[in-house]
Amino acid sequence: EAERVALNYLQRMSGVATYTARIARVLEGTGTRLVCTRKTTPGMRLFEREAVRLGGGHLHRYGLSDAVMLKDNHIDAGGVRRAIEAARATAPFVAKVEVECESLDMVREAVDAGADIIMLDNMAHDTMAEAIALIGGRAITEASGNVTAQNAAGYADLGVDVVSCGALTHSAGILDLSLKHLEVLG
Repeated sequence: EAERVALNYLQRMSGVATYTARIARVLEGTGTRLVCTRKTTPGMRLFEREAVRLGGGHLHRYGLSDAVMLKDNHIDAGGVRRAIEAARATAPFVAKVEVECESLDMVREAVDAGADIIMLDNMAHDTMAEAIALIGGRAITEASGNVTAQNAAGYADLGVDVVSCGALTHSAGILDLSLKHLEVLG
């Protein structure tokens, strides 16, 4: 019974590490960092995150309290600037504020309001290029949305600082391993 559980974990984490390594290799030498998201399997976050790290990826944030992440529901409540100001008024001074932006107008507002990190979410390649030019190094840039080994290089070519990929943990397959032919040592 324990053997099956151990094998399942080994297969799953090996699959996560292997998929991460495939994308990390594409980004190698570009200056763009690959990070996983918080989209992990319940009860397996610690293991999946370590598998990502071993595969050459990095953590976006471990928990909700690691940084302020302003998403559409926060922004819909009063706009980008107001959301950033509210976050800065209550967050510790060391906390970074990240804003998820879906349009150039949102990017403009986030930069003007002093966001530390701007996530370019599901943007077309040309729009993302415009957004990066607009940001002009005033914030860390993060590309997000349907990142794969096939399109990761295109994000790096744009000069984004970070590529975040939920698929590292939620869509990686398993590595087909066996515990046959084990030898007792000792």
